[in-house]
Amino acid sequence: MIGRLNHVAIAVPNLKAGIEIYANVLGANITEPLALPEHGVTVVFVELPNTKIELLEALGEDSPISAFIERNPSGGVHHICYEVDDILVARDQMIAKGARVLGNGEPKNGAHNKPVLFLHPKDFCGTLVELEQV
Repeated sequence: MIGRLNHVAIAVPNLKAGIEIYANVLGANITEPLALPEHGVTVVFVELPNTKIELLEALGEDSPISAFIERNPSGGVHHICYEVDDILVARDQMIAKGARVLGNGEPKNGAHNKPVLFLHPKDFCGTLVELEQV
């Protein structure tokens, strides 16, 4: 059902500092920051030959990233994203197998302007999972 790994998301307390580390220390190519108010984050992507790393910074006090950063002041891995061919089919199959979809269960457009859903971490070995339709 799931396809390739699309990205690993790392929540950071300071996006500019995260960009500096990945660009200057690791020599990676970084996309321009993109504010996603509907998700409460600002993101950049670290472009790798075989996948991407998404750096997430809280956008506003109500951001879901804020609580994560409070628990993990230095930041850390927030979620992993897998590609799916049809997000509604994948959602329905996951629900039928007992997985919980976060939010209202309806996809939202993500950073790549493609439909995304998040799955409850307690159903996936403690890992928040994002599905993105490709």
